[in-house]
Amino acid sequence: MGAEGLKPAFVNTWLGLYEKLCAGDKGFMPEAQIEPVTELQDLEGLPAGDPELLRKTVMLKLNGGLGTGMGLDRAKSLLEVREGNTFLDIIAQQTVKLRETFPVHFMFMNSFSTSDDTRDFMRKYPQIHERWGEVEIMQNKAPKILQENMMPGVWPAKPNAEWCPPGHGDLYAALVCSGKLDLLIDAGYEYMFVSNSDNLGATMDLRLLGHLAGKGVPMIMEVCVRGEDDKKGGHLARSRETGGLTLRESAQCPPEDEAAFQDITKHRFFNTNNLWLNLRHLRAAMGESGVLPLPLIVNEKTIDPSSKENPGPKVFQLETAMGAAISSLAGSDAVIVPFDRFSPVKTCNQLFGLRSDAYVISKDFTPELAPGACKPIISFDGNYKMVPDMEAAIPAGVPSLKDCRKLTVKGKVRFAPGTVIKGEVKIINSGSDVKEVGGTLENTTLEL
Repeated sequence: MGAEGLKPAFVNTWLGLYEKLCAGDKGFMPEAQIEPVTELQDLEGLPAGDPELLRKTVMLKLNGGLGTGMGLDRAKSLLEVREGNTFLDIIAQQTVKLRETFPVHFMFMNSFSTSDDTRDFMRKYPQIHERWGEVEIMQNKAPKILQENMMPGVWPAKPNAEWCPPGHGDLYAALVCSGKLDLLIDAGYEYMFVSNSDNLGATMDLRLLGHLAGKGVPMIMEVCVRGEDDKKGGHLARSRETGGLTLRESAQCPPEDEAAFQDITKHRFFNTNNLWLNLRHLRAAMGESGVLPLPLIVNEKTIDPSSKENPGPKVFQLETAMGAAISSLAGSDAVIVPFDRFSPVKTCNQLFGLRSDAYVISKDFTPELAPGACKPIISFDGNYKMVPDMEAAIPAGVPSLKDCRKLTVKGKVRFAPGTVIKGEVKIINSGSDVKEVGGTLENTTLEL
């Protein structure tokens, strides 16, 4: 790790996680250690903050992910969203529009896998690219650990696959190791709004910024109320030991507590990964060591998950979650926000819907439902887990989904030009050959 130029503060932190893994610690957070969060402030009840606060605010997008689970091997944010615009296009357009009124400082946190592609792409937005040294912060990287012997993985066929980003919890170490945290504070910046690059609904909101500044807390986490589709994701809780807020991710739930974990009437809120940070409080909490203690998260994957033919041996990726800092920053708070502030694209199901006519891009460059459109629920089988496979099914573009409530596809199909889906439609192809689907399908099950 030293040979790769990684700073001692990060290396020592990661080695602590590795030692926990070797000792049998899987980073579990048992139900007995937590209790539900029952009441939180709602965004709708907050007044707008003073626009002058924006002069002291940094807006940072987490852009280190490759989207390997979707079959990608470059920055996920380079995926086309709508009408030729990628995630990066829309983020840049959001930023440029905001700067027409407010002087917000914008940053990316890139990884070793996304830095070059992102920098090259952003040349089309000189207002951002020309000050790249101030825009980019580099995420650290960590070795993947072979499950069979707990040693670092070696993969000569693709050496980059031996490394992984250490989770977005690395933001705090990256800010300190790069010197950017001190530079920002010295330049007069006091607040930072952080969100994922694939969540185009996460835009600057003066109510949340004013709440952060007014309460003087170190962090505010945006949360949504969990529904049936969210029960397998992480949730907010309260530590029985400290009484403070904490975050439990799915990888931290012991198998015996799975029922309680998925009980959305008990654990009602999930983290959107939209966080608001007080930079001075953050710096004070990290102290001289520059380390913010975060719980271990163990993710089990293959060494090259982007390869269908040769994914390689099983590995552990040791990670931390950015939102887990809510338990390390005493006094942190959470605010309930509407779902329009949480519209990430984690699967081809979500990307398929977003590319359809059910959505439009608003004047503020955020995705929203088209007038009169339903919010389509897309359910594909494993044939469409990877983006190249999904795109092979739509050579003429995504079918019309503005009147679709749910589309389920099982088996290999290809949509013909002009296909329209209405109501609830299920398409089943039990054979091995690709079958074409066309015309208007409404409230039906089509067996090919």
